[in-house]
Amino acid sequence: MSKKISPSPDQWLKEAKADPKAAECGMFLIHNGVVRQTARAQVREGNDNAPKVIGMNFSYDAQKVDAAIQRVLAMPGIFLARVWLNEGQLEIGDDIMLVLVGGDIRPHVVDALQELVGELKNHCVTEQELWE
Repeated sequence: MSKKISPSPDQWLKEAKADPKAAECGMFLIHNGVVRQTARAQVREGNDNAPKVIGMNFSYDAQKVDAAIQRVLAMPGIFLARVWLNEGQLEIGDDIMLVLVGGDIRPHVVDALQELVGELKNHCVTEQELWE
């Protein structure tokens, strides 16, 4: 499994705005997750002795991703949701994921993006940091 080429966020927005459902949308948000050098243990748990990350092994369950997208599309005011996930051995700076959500008002779209990214990170993907 080798890493993929990331889609263009600009192209995604252009396609989202051309969708017939876009007429209902007053806001689009995009999340672009990337591989960082700082270990999860340092960022989330404050462990300053955590080794530096040099990469990541990344995979996902496509059925769980599709289910997560459908749940978000059922949220109030959400009309568009799209996810791209990388896979394989990734390096610092590589894109991990791109997520787009479109909806009627800011609170709905912010909540939906938070929900979708959280669901992806917590239940759909497998991330294994590689250290120095």
